[in-house]
Amino acid sequence: MRLDKFLQVSRLIRRRTVAQEFCQSGKVRQNGRVSKPGARVNPGDLLEIDYGWKVTRVRVLTVDNRGTGRMYEEVTSP
Repeated sequence: MRLDKFLQVSRLIRRRTVAQEFCQSGKVRQNGRVSKPGARVNPGDLLEIDYGWKVTRVRVLTVDNRGTGRMYEEVTSP
C-alpha cells in the first residue's frame, strides 16, 4: 500500500491530500529515511511523523485497505 494511503486509512493523518503534503515536505520518515507519498509500506516498517508540536513513532503491524483492526503500534523513543 502507498504511504499516503496508509497514513489516511490508519487515521494517523485524516486526509490523504494532507498526508501527501506531509510526505512531500519531508515530515514523514520510513525506516529512518524521508519518504515520498508513493513509497510502499510493509508490515514491520517504522514510521516517524513530525506534526510540528510532536513526533509520533509507529511500527506497522498490518496493511489493510479497509482500515479494520489495529494497523500500527506506537513505539517509544530509544
